[in-house]
Amino acid sequence: MPSNSTANPSELPRDNDNDNNNNNNNSIATPTKRRFDDLNLKDKSAQQSHPQTAASSGTNTAAPPDPKRSRSELFAASSATHPTTATMSAKLKGKRPASGPPEVIDLTQGSNNSAATSPVPTSSHSHIRGPPLSSSSSSHNIGRTSTAPLNPKGGGMTSKTPGGTNYLQTHIGARRLVVKNLRPVATQTQTEEAHYARIRGDLDAALKAVFSGHGAGAGASAAPALGGHSPSPGPGLGQGQGQGRGGVSSNTTTGGQPMEKLYRGVEDICRRGNKESGELYEWLKDRCKGWLNSDEMLKALLAAAPSIAADTGGEEDVILLRAVLAAWKRWIAQLLVIRWIFSYLDRSYLLPGGGGTTAEGKGKSSASGKREGPTSVNDMGISAFRSAMYSSRSRNGANMLTIGARVVNAVCVLVMFDRLDGNRFDSQLLRESVAMLRLWGVYGKELEPKFINESREYVTRFAEERSESCGLKEYIVACERLLNRESERCDVYNFDSTTKRQLKDDAHQIIIFNYAEKLLDSGSVAKLLDANDLDSMKALYELLKLSGIQKRLKGPWEQYIRKTGAAIVSDTARGDEMIIRMLQLRRALDVLIRDAFGRDEDFTYGLRDAFGFFINDKSVSSLWNTGTSKVGEMIAKHIDMLLRGGLKTLPKALLSDVKDRQDAERSGIASTADEDAELDRQLDHSLELFRFIQGKDIFEAFYKKDLARRLLMGRSASRDAERNMLAKLKNECGSSFTHNLEIMFKDQELAKDEIASYKTWLGGRGEDSPVANSDLDLSVNVLSAAAWPTYPDVRVLLPQNVLDHITTFDTYYKSKHTGRRLTWKHNLAHCVVKARFDRGPKELLVSAFQAIVLVLFNEAEEKSPDGILSYDQLASATGMPDPELQRTLQSLACGKTRVLNKHPKGREVNKTDTFSVNKSFTDPKFRVKINQIQLKETKEENKETHERVAQDRQFETQAAIVRIMKSRKKMAHAQLVAEVINQTKQRGAVDAADIKANIEKLIEKDYIEREGGNYVYLA
Repeated sequence: MPSNSTANPSELPRDNDNDNNNNNNNSIATPTKRRFDDLNLKDKSAQQSHPQTAASSGTNTAAPPDPKRSRSELFAASSATHPTTATMSAKLKGKRPASGPPEVIDLTQGSNNSAATSPVPTSSHSHIRGPPLSSSSSSHNIGRTSTAPLNPKGGGMTSKTPGGTNYLQTHIGARRLVVKNLRPVATQTQTEEAHYARIRGDLDAALKAVFSGHGAGAGASAAPALGGHSPSPGPGLGQGQGQGRGGVSSNTTTGGQPMEKLYRGVEDICRRGNKESGELYEWLKDRCKGWLNSDEMLKALLAAAPSIAADTGGEEDVILLRAVLAAWKRWIAQLLVIRWIFSYLDRSYLLPGGGGTTAEGKGKSSASGKREGPTSVNDMGISAFRSAMYSSRSRNGANMLTIGARVVNAVCVLVMFDRLDGNRFDSQLLRESVAMLRLWGVYGKELEPKFINESREYVTRFAEERSESCGLKEYIVACERLLNRESERCDVYNFDSTTKRQLKDDAHQIIIFNYAEKLLDSGSVAKLLDANDLDSMKALYELLKLSGIQKRLKGPWEQYIRKTGAAIVSDTARGDEMIIRMLQLRRALDVLIRDAFGRDEDFTYGLRDAFGFFINDKSVSSLWNTGTSKVGEMIAKHIDMLLRGGLKTLPKALLSDVKDRQDAERSGIASTADEDAELDRQLDHSLELFRFIQGKDIFEAFYKKDLARRLLMGRSASRDAERNMLAKLKNECGSSFTHNLEIMFKDQELAKDEIASYKTWLGGRGEDSPVANSDLDLSVNVLSAAAWPTYPDVRVLLPQNVLDHITTFDTYYKSKHTGRRLTWKHNLAHCVVKARFDRGPKELLVSAFQAIVLVLFNEAEEKSPDGILSYDQLASATGMPDPELQRTLQSLACGKTRVLNKHPKGREVNKTDTFSVNKSFTDPKFRVKINQIQLKETKEENKETHERVAQDRQFETQAAIVRIMKSRKKMAHAQLVAEVINQTKQRGAVDAADIKANIEKLIEKDYIEREGGNYVYLA
């Protein structure tokens, strides 16, 4: 390498001649005019073996430069492989030889190689071939000074050795050398300035070609996304590098120059320093702004849509928007090409930490926080386009809006088209326009405020129109559809999340909060609840929740429950359906809370409060004229129906659905698909109604009565269900409430032991017993009179064999238990009767009264072949009262299972009717159950039960007063009344007037006395 000078590839022009004047320390180099194509790039070994031939070879034999090697590598290789032999043409001697090869002067140290004995012809170029730019290691004249003597004959400077080799003889001395027609060499500064001026000219021509649409990428259809940042191309985008980005071939030219040459030119300028880079950036920015603000650009846009007034908007602005969007797409494609050309500027001077930006980021920041200084080429291009759209030149008149303002207005017009008229709406145009405004940086300042204001006005008009013309259900549907469409539009068309949130907040305030009175109207909400409109109630709840006022729905909710529940309780015509209707109401409300209100506990609490209110409302209960809770009575009868008939007695609407089963399984309860589990769940629902009752004593009275009938007559659907229900009541009300009920179950267990003992005793008597040879099997239930309800005694004549068994058992029991007396309740007994019909034997499960009637027909067949008995004969033989006899005959001859024939046929039993055995009776079952027609409880019996409960309640009140006074000794009247109510509310609420009356009774009985304004307990 040369020690004092180096070759800078960036300072050498690629396509023009360049004069080199590189000198070694101790050698004289002749100024020469060099070209890259004059460099001999043959193999170095060939040059070493044939140095003279390589030195004289012309351009036709030189190896072409490698296009893939950089300029610095190319130049260095050329310098390293050029032969060290330099020649001078005859022109330097002042005359040209007439013929033959010209004589040359060897300016280097002579070689001893024998191959160089003959003269070497020079190159055909008419210039001096000087030494290479860098000295080769094969040079032999380092440290020596050589001069060439003149040939006196004009044949050039020659000197021959005795062997015939030409070389420079230094011992002769220096002589004058004359060189004619030598072009003067330009200075390095002049060459650089010319080089950079030529680069700027090429860049200017390239930008003109790009702006006019004739440059690289002008026709590219695959333009990047609006404002998209594609990777900046590197220096490898030269010729032969394949397909470029954006569908533009990298070997296309811009303004007649290759893309790589333009890129290299920008690189050369940037390498000079930050000053030149800054000037290049400002020059590029001015050229872009000049083009975007030119008449050719703006007038084309303004011509796309006619001028309109500043305060109007519509399709004209939409037409302008399409033109601006098309121009924006073209500019983005052009900007991509510009970024390719000025990629080195982007990656050096404009890079964060580069000469044009701060280390923290692009641009420099002012005291106000705004970014100053140069930005990236892409940002500069976007900013220039935005400035052009908002410049005063973009106005089409003094009072007109700028193009940018009209574009924003057109976007809002498109949104309104989507809201009102879908035929004129262009979804693609709206999506791309919003994205364009976001890249311009005017979305938050220009588009968002205008869009929010117009949306607020639209929603206000919408709410006014719908509230006047629609009912609650239609208004809810319209509001829900509006909110969904507005939210979807913001998501689909690239609106910011802040815009979406602000738009939804405004809509919630206008259509929900401002119209809460309409949404929470009690009458309208009641209509939705009556229709069981789950979807509308869910939508209403969600709407109110958006504004945070969903808790205000609790008022209409409770009001509806109280009104509906009171109507059910006060409906005396449908008293038997009271509990079913209440459970259906509760079921529908529970489903609403689960599916519509998201299991909101506030509504669950409201439901409980409302049920407790109308169930214990005395103004409603007074319609039944019972003086006690009618609901308690009906709940007891409903549970009796469930325990007797099971799930088949319930409507399907009350049964569990899939979600209930899933909830039950998650909570660890057996699946409600199981019949026993479903029955248990239905009992729980009935028990929930029972919890609302304040006077539970009326429930206890009727439940005990029904339980006794089920246990004695064997009508329970499940003994386990009976036990389970008893456990629920004990857990709910305490052991004192279920004490008598537990005794009833205990009596059933003791009766089995008693019968087993009786049969043992009967077997021990042997033949002495009158029933020793009887086929009758007697079973007796001995009941505690205090625990079981009281039943009326019904007079009846029993068959002789039955009477003998009863007498025998009475004797046994009295002998075992002294001081006890048995009272037989034949109306609660039941039997299994074996019967023989023409089509086979059967076993009939009947009541005691039915069995007494059927046995009489055995004697009738013996007396008369027809076996017919009249009503009077049956009445005298049984001794039953007419109502009981008629009910019994009706069940045997007029029911579903007819083992007797009635003459004449009919559904009613008269005293003139006759009866006979239906010998042709048949049934697929061997054991046939014939149900006794149950008489409905008469009003007198029902009233008697309520009166008995009310009387017991008075006794309980007196007992509570005595207990309180005994513990307190002295109390005021108000305190005593409050304490009594608190202690008796579980059994039954008592009025203050009834408490005062009981206090007077206790004063008369000398339990307490008055002393001033207080009551004092008397021991």
